[in-house]
Amino acid sequence: MCVAFSVAVAYPEVSHTRWRTLFARWMDGVEEGWAIPLLLLSFVAIWQAYFAIAYAGGDLHPDVLETWTLGRSLEWGYSKHPPLMGWIARAWTTIFPLTNWSFDLLSLTNSALALWTTDLITRRFVRGDKRLIALLLLMLLPTYQFHAQRFNANAVLLATWPLATYCFLRSFETRSLEWAIAAGASAALAMLGKYFSVFLIASFAVAAICHRERRAYFGSVSPWVSTLVGLLVLAPHIYWLATTGAKPFAYALTRHCGKALVPSLGEAIGFLLCAGLVVLLPAAAWVLMAGERMKKFCDDFHAMNTGLLLLFMISLGTVFFPAITSIVMGTDMPPIWSLQGLFLFLILLVCGASYQIERVRALNLAAGVIAFSVCVACIVAPIHALYRNFYPLGEGRNFYQAAADQLTRRWHAVTDLPLPAIGGDEDLAFATAFYSPDHPLYEEELLAGNSWRLREVIGYESGWAGLCFGADANCVAAMETIAARAPRVIRYEFELQSTLMGQPGATERFTAVIVAPALESSQRVAASGADSVIATIP
Repeated sequence: MCVAFSVAVAYPEVSHTRWRTLFARWMDGVEEGWAIPLLLLSFVAIWQAYFAIAYAGGDLHPDVLETWTLGRSLEWGYSKHPPLMGWIARAWTTIFPLTNWSFDLLSLTNSALALWTTDLITRRFVRGDKRLIALLLLMLLPTYQFHAQRFNANAVLLATWPLATYCFLRSFETRSLEWAIAAGASAALAMLGKYFSVFLIASFAVAAICHRERRAYFGSVSPWVSTLVGLLVLAPHIYWLATTGAKPFAYALTRHCGKALVPSLGEAIGFLLCAGLVVLLPAAAWVLMAGERMKKFCDDFHAMNTGLLLLFMISLGTVFFPAITSIVMGTDMPPIWSLQGLFLFLILLVCGASYQIERVRALNLAAGVIAFSVCVACIVAPIHALYRNFYPLGEGRNFYQAAADQLTRRWHAVTDLPLPAIGGDEDLAFATAFYSPDHPLYEEELLAGNSWRLREVIGYESGWAGLCFGADANCVAAMETIAARAPRVIRYEFELQSTLMGQPGATERFTAVIVAPALESSQRVAASGADSVIATIP
């Protein structure tokens, strides 16, 4: 459907101020190869500063802690997810320390890689300022900062989807053996990130079938080589699924399926609406820059070249296939799952335009995006940190590290041995595994919700511990039930208070259960019996 736009905006003439001169020199460096790397480095630096300030009183999101916990064991798959996110976290922590800032840096590095691979697609169709404009519009999305901070199975798709799309585009254009191999391998990599990538691969197939050059593509070896390579890359994971009961599929079916028609229809509509609303701001910025030339939208659409036509059909598939699946199969379809594919719509918006954007308007966009990011880091971040000192993050993240330290100190009051295993509340178990100096193993069998399985693990000779929020009666009751079956037990309650720059903030209560190692004497355990402690987070 064609929509006629008529936007009249008055823009000042290019002034010769210092900042404009510097920005213009930077834009001149796009095709020289240094302007875009500089933009991506600046993006990482600014938002790294934001995270450091805004979350000065908070720890990592549970999804990030889960990612690291899974990666401690290099497997071909995990109980909830495919393995890519765990592999990346494992590789990252062989170089960087286990700290909040290092995982924030991992998240932003992943975002920078995602933006760089998106630029690989953009440069197939445009040059110079338009390449920068496409990236700057993407930076107006919340995807590459706030969504990316939760480095999990969704976040890894930010880089793998544009990479797979670029390789498929090159394979479709050239039909060469090299790009066919790259397309198959990158598509398989996306699947190893999250099974949701099946919608991207299905979009590749449908777009190729519907494209007017389909005979040339399917008459070559490219699609068959890509399919074979993709299956070969996935073969170890497929074998793992076959021999372990396909746990991720069982988890997905249990967690996300079973909705009735009306709720699933609501999920589908919400998914599509979210995708539209998220791209609204960068789309509005483009309309303002294009002005009266938006009247050419329909003509430009009909004149779209074959490569952009392929991307257009892929973009439709990435949003409509999940929505249709939600309705047909009665599944959840959270709007956040649409974010990794929205880069396609902005590429089409910029690259599909037959006209150039004046340098002054590109300069204004660049200045606006950078100024906004700096203001957020310098003004919004301190306000967020101060607010969260009194009104903690919903997951209890203000207290993760302090709670892990308290539990570890209490454990070592009982024994000199390192804490081997942690259970209780799942998020607190992830946090203790990460933040405790002992880095105990996260044991799924020791979670409060899985207490019925403890006949198999209650006999840990090396001991274990469980940690719950004090207000979580179900978790506390489950841990007490577990503890009642063990001969060497300490129940320990404590309260923590957050502080920010010496200002006391919110408090949170915790209940810990310690099952001492079998080798420890009963006298030492009794001397360390249950009590309560109030501590302040420094």
